[in-house]
Amino acid sequence: MEEKDYETKGYNTTITYEYKEMPDVRAGRCDNCDYTLFKSSVKNGKFLRECRRCGMKKNI
Repeated sequence: MEEKDYETKGYNTTITYEYKEMPDVRAGRCDNCDYTLFKSSVKNGKFLRECRRCGMKKNI
């Protein structure tokens, strides 16, 4: 499967954003690339959501 180029909005994908400070622009979609699939994990009582396409992370 070939990876196509996709447009991003320029968010820094090396840091983890807090949902309270930066809620979703469109519910259930990545703010950076508008993708709908995420990798999810729970650690220390926090739910971490990472976009499978661009890697943007948010603590929910």
